[in-house]
This record gives sequence, structure tokens and C-alpha cells, in this order.
Amino acid sequence: MNVLTRRWFLRDCGIGLGAIALSSLLAKDAAAARTGPLSPKTPHFPAKARRVVSLFHAGAPSHLELYDYKPELARRNGQLPPAELLKDYRAAFIKPNSALLGPKFSFARHGRCGMELSELLPHTASVADEICLVRSMQTDAVNHAPAQILMNTGSQQFGRPSFGAWSVYGLGSQSEDLPGYVVLTSAKGTSGGASNYGAGFLPTAYSGVPLRSSGDPVLYLSNPPGIDAAAQRQSLDGLRRLNEIALADVGDPEVAARIQSYEMAYRLQTSAPELMDLSGEPESVLDLYGVKDVKESSYARNCLLARRLLERGVRFVQLFHEAWDQHSDLTKQIQKNAEDTDRASAALVTDLQRLGLLDDTIVIWGGEFGRTPMVQGGGNDGRDHHNRCFSIWLAGAGVKGGHVHGESDDLGFNVARDPVHVHDLNATLLHLLGFDHERLTFRFQGRDYRLTDVHGRVVNEVLT
Repeated sequence: MNVLTRRWFLRDCGIGLGAIALSSLLAKDAAAARTGPLSPKTPHFPAKARRVVSLFHAGAPSHLELYDYKPELARRNGQLPPAELLKDYRAAFIKPNSALLGPKFSFARHGRCGMELSELLPHTASVADEICLVRSMQTDAVNHAPAQILMNTGSQQFGRPSFGAWSVYGLGSQSEDLPGYVVLTSAKGTSGGASNYGAGFLPTAYSGVPLRSSGDPVLYLSNPPGIDAAAQRQSLDGLRRLNEIALADVGDPEVAARIQSYEMAYRLQTSAPELMDLSGEPESVLDLYGVKDVKESSYARNCLLARRLLERGVRFVQLFHEAWDQHSDLTKQIQKNAEDTDRASAALVTDLQRLGLLDDTIVIWGGEFGRTPMVQGGGNDGRDHHNRCFSIWLAGAGVKGGHVHGESDDLGFNVARDPVHVHDLNATLLHLLGFDHERLTFRFQGRDYRLTDVHGRVVNEVLT
């Protein structure tokens, strides 16, 4: 006996119900694509910032040579630090009672604001009126990997989502052809590794995607030998038709998601190489950033790529440049680091401003901690890790330009005024993106997690 099923009736009856059902399923498929994990989302309240670029200078730049001049430290060069200063102090390597080391470079005031900056940073000095310099940062960790992970994820433990992942989780992305969160690396890889830009327990769609400096921007992006673009498109079209039949047959939303993921990967094959090709950039722009070879990997090239990514709707771009760990040979090495990075960092601010993107973009410059006022290394030319006080700067959406926040003591050892902990910084950045940092949460293993854990306050003093 023939059994007439509901599926047969909907598909084969000549009254149009089969077509209606298929149309409905495909409409749901399209809606799912618009409401997928990377689709744009609305934050808790109107945001001043729509995108973020983080210039993460891993290895810990010395605030005493770059951003925080201390005449008293210069005067007391070679003397022992006061005993009361060292109570409960823990350095990574040196004995706390090592001699004090005066700053190695001179400082001058710049811009209408009169911001005091090192002679090593002439290009940053040119955008002094656009940046907010925070001289009172604090962190809990004293070694690179845990401090980097704390700065980027709000925890020293592995497995927590990064700030970039939280941002894309909350806001989605504006790009259909590129990932929502992209990572670019120059110098060495970071001590904290992929934990600095991972999604942790958030869905993997929110992870940072590293773009390589040579070869395929993303591994396995190119077609294998013997497969040209036409053959690939034909294969994808055939696969799509099979998936659409399955979708019409069973209505499984995972099938619709699979269709979308294949198409996204196909578009990335075109969008990623186009992104990485700087040959069309004007010479004036290449000169602005200090890009000498458009194909050679460098911090300058990555800064220009960051601008191109932001233009194309990528929500969060993060540059890692680990080269600042000067336990010895400080004078020579920090000068080289500044030469490699100062021009391009300032150029990114200038270029975003020129294009009208700085008004709704946050730019962050900083490392995981600072350096000791005490000497380390042979020839009295090095500094150890220092977590009690260091400097970073911010620029862009909602940030007070030409402003200095916080102050360290006379030796650059402790925060003397207006401390800003890592959790406070993250709470402030999320606020600029339109989020209450206590409400942007994800439930995992029975409790709600957030970027700032159970800490953090918005530093309103640095906001417009």
C-alpha cells in the first residue's frame, strides 16, 4: 500500500504549497545569515566608537625613556633607592636594592597641550594634541606571558576570551568578506601566544584571525594544483545545490549555516589578497607610514594594513610587536624600537583622521607593563620588569586629546595620583563601544563571565 506522507503532499501537490514551504525555508536561511554570529549588533547604549585598533608593544616599553620624564631620577642616578620604597616589592630578576638608573634621553613639550615626550618620539609628538597619555597604569603580573594575557583577556589564566573577541561578540562585524577580528604580527611572536587574541569559551567565530606576512594571508587560502577558479566555482555551486535540496527536505538550520560558511571562504580568497596588496597606495601614504617595501613585513606595513582593514568594516584589528624587553643594551635597543614604530603609530592616527575614521575608532598604544627605575644588566644599561607604574596612550572616539591622566612618583616607581588598573582600562574601552562592562557577559560552567571579571571602573576623566 502506498503511504501518502505530509512531506509528499507539501512537495508534490499542485497547489503551490511545496514552493511556499521552500520559499519560507530560504527566507529563514537568509534571516539566519543576517543574524549570524558576526552580523552587526546593537550595544547597550549609543556608542562613541565603532571599531578598535590595538597597537600592542609586547616586551614592555620603558615609560622612563618614552613618556614619563623624572628629573629626580636623573639627579639620583647611581644611588640606592629609599628602603621604604622597596617594602613588599617583587622584581622579576634583579635584587630590589639595585642602584637607580636615570633616564637615557631628553624630553620636550609638544603641541598646544604642552605634552612632555621623549626625543625618541618625534612623530608621536606631532599628534600630541590627539592622544590621551595615561601615566598611571598598573597591573598584577610581573612576567611577560601572564601580564600580556591579563592585559588582553582580563585574567592571567589561559582560556579566557580576549578583549577583541568580547568586542566582536558584543558588536558583530561590518564586513561580509573579512573576519571580524584580525591579528597582524611584526618582530617576534608574543610570549602569551594565541591566548592574547583567542575567543576562549566564546564561539570560535569571535577569535582573532592572524594574517600572514608572506604566502597566503590565511593558510590553505589558495586552490590546490589542478583546481582553477572556474572548477572551484562549479564545485561550490554543485555543493550548494545539494545543500539547498537538503535544506528544503529537512529544514535544518545547520545546513543553511554550512552554505554561508562555504560562500564566506570563497569570498575571502578574493578579499584577503586584495587587502594585502599595497601597490595601489599613493607614494605619499607609503611615505607617511614609512613603508619602504610594500611586500616586506614590518610594523609600518602592518599599521597601513590596519587602516585598510578598518576601512573594509573589520571591527577589531590588533598589531603585536614584541621587541621591547631591554634588560640590557637599553640605550641602543630602545632607540631602534622607536625608529621602527614611532612614525607608523603616529601615521595611523593622522591617516584615520584624514579619512574621517578617527572620530569613531579607538586607537590603543601600550605594552604589558613598564620597566624598573633600578638598573639591570652589564654596563648599567638595562631595566627589569615593573608592574606598579607604566604608561600607555589612547586616541580617537570619545577620548580627550592632548590630555595627560595620572602621575607617577618622583622616581617613576609607584602611581602617585589617579591609578588606572588593567580592569579599569578595559571597562573604559567597553564603555566607548557602548557597553556596560558588568552586563556584557557569557554564561560558562555555571556562571556569568565578563572581561573585567569582578573588577573595573570607567575612567571618566579620560573621556570627552
